[in-house]
Amino acid sequence: MSLQVEKLEKNMAKLTVEVPAEEFEKALTAAYNKNKGRYNIPGFRKGKAPRAMVEKMYGAGVLYEDAVNEALDATYGDAVEESGLDIVSRPEISVVQVEKGQNLIYTATVAVKPEVTLGEYKGIEVTKATAEVTEEDIEAELKKVQEQNSRLVTVEDRAVEDGDQTVIDFEGFVDGKPFDGGKGEDYPLTIGSHSFIDTFEEQLIGKNIGEACEVNVTFPNEYHSTELAGKPAMFKVTVKEVKRKELPELNDEFAGEVSEYDTLEEYKNDIKEKVAERKQKAAATENEDHVVEKVVENAAMDIPEPMIDSQVNNMVNDYARRMQSQGLSLDQYMKFTGMTIETLREQMKPQALKRIQTRLVLEAVAKAENIVVSDEAVEKEIATMAESYKMEVSQIKEYLGENGIVQMKEDLAVQEAVDFLVAEAKLV
Repeated sequence: MSLQVEKLEKNMAKLTVEVPAEEFEKALTAAYNKNKGRYNIPGFRKGKAPRAMVEKMYGAGVLYEDAVNEALDATYGDAVEESGLDIVSRPEISVVQVEKGQNLIYTATVAVKPEVTLGEYKGIEVTKATAEVTEEDIEAELKKVQEQNSRLVTVEDRAVEDGDQTVIDFEGFVDGKPFDGGKGEDYPLTIGSHSFIDTFEEQLIGKNIGEACEVNVTFPNEYHSTELAGKPAMFKVTVKEVKRKELPELNDEFAGEVSEYDTLEEYKNDIKEKVAERKQKAAATENEDHVVEKVVENAAMDIPEPMIDSQVNNMVNDYARRMQSQGLSLDQYMKFTGMTIETLREQMKPQALKRIQTRLVLEAVAKAENIVVSDEAVEKEIATMAESYKMEVSQIKEYLGENGIVQMKEDLAVQEAVDFLVAEAKLV
């Protein structure tokens, strides 16, 4: 194999790989052995016809595609290593020459990791995030616990009010005709939850149990069903049940029931401490983000488009896995929301670019400040993971593999770079 490397604009490069004719011949033989069972040649049992007969019957190029793939698998990795380039995208392959008895020549156009020129990164000045705990914070936490310990009381002597939990029957009509998915029985609906379109819920306020009424709404223009989008609809609704939420009184008895404390005052002090701890962590994260954002703004780099595309691909795959964990495929999600994969990718592009820029800058800071993570630090991190996942250290190492451990070392160096920047920053 021979290799030529051509540097292109915007951190792109083209590798031209020439595979000797004898190596391509081996790839052709491998392609024949892989596919020979597919060909029917008169006078031969299926899969027993010689390669020369297959090529004569189906054409000399019948095996080229698979043979090229075989040759690519065998040579591209070596070409990347020999190039010495830090490649950050999938290759765009173009076959230049493919012919039996001749050298195979192909090119691979790739994105190369950009160089980062750091601007000012020490002593960055940012507004310090506040971690002050207010009375409103404490009251909000108490309200949350009140809600969690509330009970539902059946209402029979009044009409529906905002915040009530109702059970309804409904049937929807567009242009006087019922539509698919527009009918429901014994449907639970909390008034004010905005889970139904337009002003549907508000129009039930004041209705009594057993009362049938008409609710008029308009479907949003971006509604997932194009047949209904932007159209006015009328729903026939019957309110069958009404329940109101009854909150427990905030007193010492309440504190004793929901906590380990005997008085409401003690419980509020405990809430204050926990809220303070949470807000301090949030403030620290916010300070980190602001410092890093400024350092990234001060740096210069030229990100190749394929690098962004690769990051977007990773983000889409992560998103699909999260959807799957909730029992929803990405295709189903697209159908429900009316989005397309192209729209999703475009929405993710700015975040993908930000992630790439942040990572590159932090790596550059780590390099500039000679931040090197020791093997002992890596072992400590692996031990922490093992304890967290209730696994043996050896199992974690096996799961991570050599590449995973190298990645962990790089990630730890990046976090140390963040810590360094925050320590050097001026929080005012």
